[in-house]
Amino acid sequence: MNTAQLPQSDNPPLLELRGLSKTFGSLVANDAIDLTLERGEIVALLGENGAGKSTLMNMLYGMIRPDAGEIVIDGRPVVFASAADAIAAGVGMVHQHFMLVGAMTLADNIVLNCEPTRRGVRDRREANRLVAELAERHQLHVQPDLLTSDADVGMQQRAEILKALHRDARILVLDEPSAVLTPQETSDLFVVLRQLAAAGTGIIIITHKLGEVLDVSDRCTVLRQGRVAGNVRTADATAAGLTGLMIGRDLQPQPRPERSDPGEVVLRVDELHVRDNRRVEVVKGLSFDVRAGEIVGVAGIAGNGQTELVEVITGMRKPSEGSVIVNGHDESGRSARQLFEAGVSHVPEDRHRDGLVLDFSIAENLALRDYHRTPCSRHGLLDATAIEQRAVTYIADYDVRGGTPTTPAASLSGGNQQKVVLAREIERRPSLLVASQPTRGLDVGAIEFVHRRIIDCRDTGGAVLLVSTELDEIMTLADRIIVLHDGRIALVADRDSLSAYDIGLAMIGGQEGAVDE
Repeated sequence: MNTAQLPQSDNPPLLELRGLSKTFGSLVANDAIDLTLERGEIVALLGENGAGKSTLMNMLYGMIRPDAGEIVIDGRPVVFASAADAIAAGVGMVHQHFMLVGAMTLADNIVLNCEPTRRGVRDRREANRLVAELAERHQLHVQPDLLTSDADVGMQQRAEILKALHRDARILVLDEPSAVLTPQETSDLFVVLRQLAAAGTGIIIITHKLGEVLDVSDRCTVLRQGRVAGNVRTADATAAGLTGLMIGRDLQPQPRPERSDPGEVVLRVDELHVRDNRRVEVVKGLSFDVRAGEIVGVAGIAGNGQTELVEVITGMRKPSEGSVIVNGHDESGRSARQLFEAGVSHVPEDRHRDGLVLDFSIAENLALRDYHRTPCSRHGLLDATAIEQRAVTYIADYDVRGGTPTTPAASLSGGNQQKVVLAREIERRPSLLVASQPTRGLDVGAIEFVHRRIIDCRDTGGAVLLVSTELDEIMTLADRIIVLHDGRIALVADRDSLSAYDIGLAMIGGQEGAVDE
């Protein structure tokens, strides 16, 4: 793959990052990073979790001050003391975890801090009009007066982009823009990004999905261990070549795991009905089981009851009707602690909200489940030495990079945070592992690692319920597949009897019923 210096225009680039460096103690997050972005160009920023992508973009957005190097916009060096400075210079950023206030409407979020007023009072009607006009101009559909907490993730993301455009962003950074989107929403988003680029906006996309990189970007800058490993035109790139630049080696194709020989039923869900926070029924009479030594995959477009189903099985929500039976015991309505004691481990879809205490250290997060028992405590008191010693082992076994046992979880990359969650939940050898979106936002190397751990859990006799919106993940790992649509089972079958087309059709309600129990 050609990684030679690319020719530049006679005019100065829209953006240049020259020799940007940043360290955190002994950790070198960025080491003399160079990156350019032309007007109307889409650049993909690639790298493993912990390669330094987020640190680099946070320096561009004024959230972190670089130790060395400079940021140049339109040929003129700039210094950002805050995100407000970056916004004023035309930089907009859409974070992977949206920065929206749930209790406000979408329009209020979009115009926040630059609201239209009338006679000194905020003019909400004018705000709605401005947002509707902006959305129409850029073909980013939102409902301006909809409460943000009631909007689906696709609409929230469009609101984030509109918020940046409302502030006249000429440089738009998107962090994992398709992580929570359906394939159709992703396709629609890419149409919008190409239109923005055609109008002169420079766009940087941080993503781990190489197929999307090849589809939408003009150029790829690859980081590895805080340095630039390659800078290539997308037209000259291949997924295998980009992967090699990212991880420094060829990624071996992961063979599809052999079908398991399931044992006894570990989880039985019987006529389960669940309501969401608005008291709307979103799970409507589900019945299925998961056996020891088996991975059952749950596929479906986000918002079809998967989240609430997982919350009931793991004790985070109570069912309105029906039962959840674990190892022959009815655990319906029991607490998360009680389900854990019954042998249920949980890798949640939102590791920040439900998987970690970000201000706690790695060691403390690893002890969240069993801090009250030996070896983490003795005679009712925490044993800090034992907690840290165990963390050393888990950090090594799960290849957690970027920290020691005393490092705050907040300082880790997303992939390494996920490895901490996996270590805590899998190392106890659960009888049932519930893994919800376990590879969301992870790079190819981390995905390979997570998949291997899930398969190991199955092969050592654990039952696994895998919930994912990634069809490739479901098709690769699951022994049986359940497709949910509108809170009901639209399809259930052995994986070998299904194609991606069958699953996709069922996901949109085109097929309903059991093919093969």
